[in-house]
Order: sequence, then C-alpha cells, then structure tokens
Amino acid sequence: CWKLGPALAAGNSVILKPSEKSPLSAIRLAGLAKEAGLPDGVLNVVTGFGHEAGQALSRHNDIDAIAFTGSTRTGKQLLKDAGDSNMKRVWLEAGGKSANIVFADCSDLQKAASSTAAGIFYNQGQVCIAGTRLLLEESIADEFLALLKQQAQNWQPGHPLDPATTMGTLIDCAHADSVHSFIREGESKGQLLLDGRNAELAAAIGPTIFVDVDPNAS
Repeated sequence: CWKLGPALAAGNSVILKPSEKSPLSAIRLAGLAKEAGLPDGVLNVVTGFGHEAGQALSRHNDIDAIAFTGSTRTGKQLLKDAGDSNMKRVWLEAGGKSANIVFADCSDLQKAASSTAAGIFYNQGQVCIAGTRLLLEESIADEFLALLKQQAQNWQPGHPLDPATTMGTLIDCAHADSVHSFIREGESKGQLLLDGRNAELAAAIGPTIFVDVDPNAS
C-alpha cells in the first residue's frame, strides 16, 4: 500500500492486489479514498490468490507496469509473465533482510536500541523493511545487545483488543511454522540470546534474538 501514493500522484490509475491473507486493510483504504473524493476507477482493489488474481494482472496486456513486494520466487514469475505478455515494466522488492548498523560513535545507545527494537519487532516483524539483521561495531556489541534485550521486553504478544498490547500473532499458522523452523535452524548456527517461542500459543512468537549467526544461515 505504501506504493500507492507516488503512483496516484503521478496520474496513474492503480489496481491493488493485497495478500490473500490480509485483504481487509486494502479494502478499507479504498473505501476511505472514495469517501475523500477519489474518482471511481482510479483506485481499484482485486482480492484473491496470487496464482489466480495476481497472475491475471501480471499477464494482462492493458496493464503497463507492475510493482511487487514479496517473495523472490513470485518476483521471478512476474518477470516471466511480463515477458510473455506485453513486456510491461516490473519493479520488484523481493526477499532480502534489511540491516540496522550501529557504530561505536553513536551518541545515544539507549535511543538506538529502542529504535532498533521497533524496527525489528513492529507488526511482529512482518514488514518489508523490518531491520531484521543487526550489524554492530565490536567495541559496543555486548553493551548494545544488553540494551536491545531489555528493549525487547516492551514488545510482547498479547490480546489484540488490549491497548497495551505491542505484538499480535503472526499472520497464520503456516507462517508461524516457518518461523519456528528458522529458529530451530538458528539454534544450530548461532547463539540464542532471547527466545520468544510460546508453547501455549504457537502462532504468537515474541522477540527472538540470535548472535554470532552463520552468514549462510537461512
């Protein structure tokens, strides 16, 4: 949804295809746009599965460009679909692990740790720009990790209707299973500094921090 503003400001009509796992916010956004006076047909929402609704868009000859955020596998398929149809332009934000970098000359490590925690754990880390890698200058690493671990206590799963809740569950059980598998792999390839797994509610995974991780780990 963050890509809508520039596209609309440049005078384009837009078709938004949200993830089939989280369509309601996009539908609500379109409703608000209509209430604000956006003309009919300028912002459109198409829901459905990627291999059906998404592929219909990527192969459509009347669509001039695709902007996609998601998996590398799907990004490759979109490039192929564009080539097989009208050679539409494709912008991809696919895969990757965004990094936060903190140097020893940082003037306020406490503030940096707070910002880092928010950048990692906001929306349970389910954000395309979540800073899920942390690169630290060696001389401040131990101190910063202690501060980060402390800040992580402010990000704990809770009841979604409780205003004090700072984290919810992951989007679905399949995604939670994937995260659990990565944590298990991480235990063999790095030191587990903070374990956020919850035996009572598997889909609610709290802040989890590894250190000294193998760069080749998944």
